[in-house]
This record gives sequence, C-alpha cells and structure tokens, in this order.
Amino acid sequence: MDFLKRYGFYFLLLGVLSDFLTPYILGVFYPGMNQMTMVMSVFGDVESPVRGAFLVWSVVSGVFFVLALPAIYETFAKTSRTLAILLASAIGLYGIGDCIFTGLFSIDTEQATWTFSTWVHNIGSGLGYMGFLLFPLFLILLYRKQGRSTHTKTYVVLLIISLVSAGVYGLARIPAVNDLPILDQIGFCQRISFFFNYLPIVIFAIDQIKRRNKGRLR
Repeated sequence: MDFLKRYGFYFLLLGVLSDFLTPYILGVFYPGMNQMTMVMSVFGDVESPVRGAFLVWSVVSGVFFVLALPAIYETFAKTSRTLAILLASAIGLYGIGDCIFTGLFSIDTEQATWTFSTWVHNIGSGLGYMGFLLFPLFLILLYRKQGRSTHTKTYVVLLIISLVSAGVYGLARIPAVNDLPILDQIGFCQRISFFFNYLPIVIFAIDQIKRRNKGRLR
C-alpha cells in the first residue's frame, strides 16, 4: 500500500495517457475509421479489426486508475474523509466503469436490441463518465476546506469548461439536433469533451507529484 501511495499519481498520469491515446493509436490500424464522426466505443465492437487490442488496452488503462486510488484518498483524508472517499470514488468509477467494464463487456452496434454485455458496457460507461465530471467538483470542495483559493478558482473554471464540453457532446447524441454543424461530428465532440475531462486530473496529478518531490528534497 505504501508503494501505491508513493507512486499513485504516476499511475494516474499513466492511466490518462493510456486512455487518451487509445483511439489515435488504434485508429491507425482501423480501416475507414473517422475520428470526427465515430465514437470511441466502436473500437470494441464485435466487428472491429482492433477489438482484441482495444479490450486489453481498456482494462490496462482502468487498472492504472484503480492503482492511483490510495494516493488520491491519502492526499485529502485529513481534510475530509468523506470528500476524500468521494474524490477517489470518482476516479474509481471511471477506471472500473468506463475502462475495465469496456474491456470486459463488448458492444455490438449491428444488433437491434441491447444484450447483457451492451447493458453492462453502457451503464458502466455512464457511471464512469459521471465520475469524470464530478472529480473537479470534489476537488473544489476540498480545496475550499483547505482555504486554497487559487486552486479552488482554477478547478471552478475547469469544471465549467468540462460541463460545457460534456453538454455539447450530449447534444451530439440527440437525433433531433445532431445534424447541426459541429454536432454532426460526434467523434470530435466526444474527444474534445474527454480532453477537458482529463485536464483537471492531469493538473492535479502533476501538482501532487511536484509537491511530493519538493517534500523529499527538504
């Protein structure tokens, strides 16, 4: 456990990097892949030529996120155990629900009805994405308790941008409006939304790594 507390934020960065790069690297080996119009889950479709690699990669990314949980909790446990648990749970939801479940439960876009696997995949992804969105909110509450106004304001801005980009992605999934400019590029909307969801996590992880490194040098 001490190992995970010490290196957890490196695992967090590895999880973000691994998950973020997945569609772009695998897209090279997916004939006909259009990053602008196709969502990332198609990589795990039963007809996908890179399905096997995507499923394994998703599980590995999820494991990286899970390995970061002890370090995340420890960072704020003295400030508020409840909020520290919620903050770690937000990352845990994403790592397990949106990454590991994606790797273990595939989807079949050709089937008219949802299979058990599709249900688990979509519910897991929904919960995971919720954790993604809630992460900066819990950070705001924790930093307010610590009286760190600069950090609080930074994550307020990041939360707003994250919610706006998530809202645009949500609109792109609605048939009644997804033929409008930009919204007709659902793959682009999804990737932009994910970028701004990753950003608070990356900034947080780098900040914690710097703080811990400074502490060791003293």
